[in-house]
Amino acid sequence: MTAVQPTYELACVVGGEELSGPDRFRVAYPYTGEGVGSAPLLDRAAIERALDLAAASSPPPDRYARAQVLERVAARIDEEAAELAHMITWESGLALVDTRYEVRRATDVFRFAAAEALRDDGSVFACDTSANGRARRAYTLREPVRLVAAITPFNHPLNQVAHKLAPAIAAGAPMVLKPSEKTPLAALWLGRAVLDAGWPEDALAIVTGDRAEILDTFLGHQAVEVVSYTGSVAVGKAIAERLGYRRAVLELGGNDPLLVLEDADLDEAARLAVAGATRNSGQRCTAIKRILAARSIAEPLAERIEARTAALVVGDPFSDETEVGTLIDEGAAEVVERRVEAAARAGGRLRYGGARSGAQLVPPVLDGVPADSELVREETFGPVVPIVPVAGLDEAIAVANGTSYGLSAGVVSNDLAAITRCVRELRCGTVNVNEVPGYRTELTPFGGIKDSGLGVKEGVLEAVRAMTTVKLFTLPWP
Repeated sequence: MTAVQPTYELACVVGGEELSGPDRFRVAYPYTGEGVGSAPLLDRAAIERALDLAAASSPPPDRYARAQVLERVAARIDEEAAELAHMITWESGLALVDTRYEVRRATDVFRFAAAEALRDDGSVFACDTSANGRARRAYTLREPVRLVAAITPFNHPLNQVAHKLAPAIAAGAPMVLKPSEKTPLAALWLGRAVLDAGWPEDALAIVTGDRAEILDTFLGHQAVEVVSYTGSVAVGKAIAERLGYRRAVLELGGNDPLLVLEDADLDEAARLAVAGATRNSGQRCTAIKRILAARSIAEPLAERIEARTAALVVGDPFSDETEVGTLIDEGAAEVVERRVEAAARAGGRLRYGGARSGAQLVPPVLDGVPADSELVREETFGPVVPIVPVAGLDEAIAVANGTSYGLSAGVVSNDLAAITRCVRELRCGTVNVNEVPGYRTELTPFGGIKDSGLGVKEGVLEAVRAMTTVKLFTLPWP
């Protein structure tokens, strides 16, 4: 049953000063709509001060000190894992099974970043390797950028923030971060934990307030050298247009397909389809948004998917039995509901689910969904399991590539030739074989092409590179 409702009244920390302020905005529990806390509504002056302080902060601590900070944060997350999972459920409505997993992932992010902080990734080049060379040696080193401005979405309130903060610390780069105004609590907690672990107070600030004003302040500050944004395509493109001669890391979502080929193990394919479409209430950029199934196996696959979906427990996010919690708010659930209804009118068959209560949606299973319906053409952010029949591999690849997105894909098959074609021909950032599109570790590169992303990829290793520049220096070599 639902835990005792808390009241989280967290502060922003700017230059070591806690800013609570008289102006605050409400954070609601999506399952009931009741308030569970609030966060500061900072004004433009406070945001500019945070950016100014970070840009003028002292040179970063050495590699060992950075690694120690990261390890201490990881240990703190471990120690307070239960409370953190509850906090995320309160602000997001996600089931505890999802928020506990998210907390474990955030721990991984900080531990991978700690290892990365210790790794010397410089290179050495001999310069006497051509007739034009000399007896010198060339060396590279990575230096942190002057300032990173980061913006995170609501769907992973802790882990998305971890994926910005931890690489910045490993790189030694100052950062000012704005979390989603819908889920700011875990981000504010994490920012405080980083400072408590010994990170310089002027080199990091988590700021909350008016979304448009903060974004405008970030993009207008001349010291910002990198903008790292995870969120919608529309905002990502607006950022890219304004950035000019500055670096962008834009992760903008997807409508990821699961290709189920004729030789697939249908029980395994159904398991992957349901898990990949409904985990985190379907609110993941790498969630399965469409299942492209060969016509010869589409009906038996749909039967298995329907049975598995019907067995899911949908309800109170704080129940240990619940597998699907709510969407972020009622408006988000209404969008999904409308798209499901439109797909059914266009010829798709609703086999199961679809009932909505407030922000909660019983996962709908549809088959015969037209490939051009809005439900599967766009990024539908919810626990929907739509099956699109295709004639075979050629059509599966064509349909998978036939949208503006290109983030991730999964392929269920043991046919090596077919798998090889998928890896080569699917236009996306990740192809997972006999796994959901969203599978990855926190270290591996992550990102997409087309409308799914622009710039350097995410993941701890790539993010550290995005927040540093390479300097070359040479020395005489006798």
